Amino acid sequence: MAPAVPTTMDRPHFIGIGGAGMSGIAKILAQRGAAVAGSDAKDSATAAALRELGVTVHIGHAAEHLAADATCVVVSSAIRADNPELAAAAERGVPVVHRSDALARLMDGLRPIAVAGTHGKTTTTSMLAVSLDALGLAPSYAIGGDLAGPGTNALHGSGDIFVAEADESDRSFHKYAPEVAIVLNVELDHHANYASMDEIYESFETFVGRVRPGGTLVVSADQAGARELTERVSGRHDIEIVTYGTAEDADVRVLKVTPRGLASEVTILLNGKMLTFAVSVPGSHYAHNAVAALAAGVALGIPAHNLASALGKFTGVGRRLQLKGEAAGVQVIDSYAHHPTEMTADLEAIRGAAAGSRVLVVFQPHLFSRTQELGTEMGRSLALADGSVVLDIYPAREDPIPGITSALIIDAAEKAGADVRPEHDMAAIPDVIAGMARPGDLVLTMGAGDVTDLGPKILARLEN
Repeated sequence: MAPAVPTTMDRPHFIGIGGAGMSGIAKILAQRGAAVAGSDAKDSATAAALRELGVTVHIGHAAEHLAADATCVVVSSAIRADNPELAAAAERGVPVVHRSDALARLMDGLRPIAVAGTHGKTTTTSMLAVSLDALGLAPSYAIGGDLAGPGTNALHGSGDIFVAEADESDRSFHKYAPEVAIVLNVELDHHANYASMDEIYESFETFVGRVRPGGTLVVSADQAGARELTERVSGRHDIEIVTYGTAEDADVRVLKVTPRGLASEVTILLNGKMLTFAVSVPGSHYAHNAVAALAAGVALGIPAHNLASALGKFTGVGRRLQLKGEAAGVQVIDSYAHHPTEMTADLEAIRGAAAGSRVLVVFQPHLFSRTQELGTEMGRSLALADGSVVLDIYPAREDPIPGITSALIIDAAEKAGADVRPEHDMAAIPDVIAGMARPGDLVLTMGAGDVTDLGPKILARLEN
């Protein structure tokens, strides 16, 4: 049973409460009995889901939103220093708690599984949460995406397992002390916080160093960065290191992944025995995520065949190749992919499921810094599509960088042989796609920004 809410967090105020990570922590605290309040820049379905739990959600940021009896203010790395609520907290001496510290405190007294990696964290965390719940283990979880709808990114469960997505972007995953850690892959990303691969490796080494003695590290045997990390931490003898993948030396070996439309079937070799199970999302990379989830559950003492069956209950997570609907014979699918590796993996997965159909992409680059460093690779990834439309860069927390625009991606895509065009007006996209698509096509809205809002609008336009 989880401990009571810490007294300093019994009346928390969240700045940016509608964010994926922040809303999850707020939800769990509310379910544990805390009087939660917060603010966000705009109203949303997530805010509505929080209000249903009794959370007070203000729209807009203002000093008066911080209640007189607030015991702490919870912030993420995206909150700027000049936020009026943060300034009010400083003036009144209200403690400020980073999101990662708040999440770490929620894990106290439980058996945490922390899922890390440059890509695939949300899906793998979701797979674990769904399968453990299907087995009646009632886990708590905090995920960077929604399992089925707004507000389903977190839950306070009655069991002793806590599954958490461990974010490396701002090094916040250094705060956790998991019993089981998963590292799916290690690549250079988040260029505003990491200047080199050496810094990335050092950060992941610190994370692995936080695994509790007697615990387990589950790590990819296939991805180069993950293998390098395994070499770097191999001297730690107080934890078990379990590798998974197609590599011959993998402890949990992936023998085969068979596409089944928008799903797949995976066969593994574990402890000398073959095991085959279904994964209800397409693509080899999602199948490998499921294998990582299975290995982590086994590390907690759960029988592999039980986990294999339970993993079949997972039907996807919002924005991870999520089918938004079909109109005029055209399927519209939403993809959160915003790093070239993710883009390539999702496009290859859809290619495998498309059975000869055309694949069209509406891509919105995410962050100026990421585009500056990886724009060429993003463009090359788009060459896997039959046609692409590239929107302007979604800035999120960043200010513009002179000379860095979507043109960098478009130029690289054209050089790679892609059929690509720019579009600066997002409102025009439904008409643009209606002019491009024909029955049988698959359309992907791709990116980590508000491109996700386009799916229903494209479907409505195709209907008409």
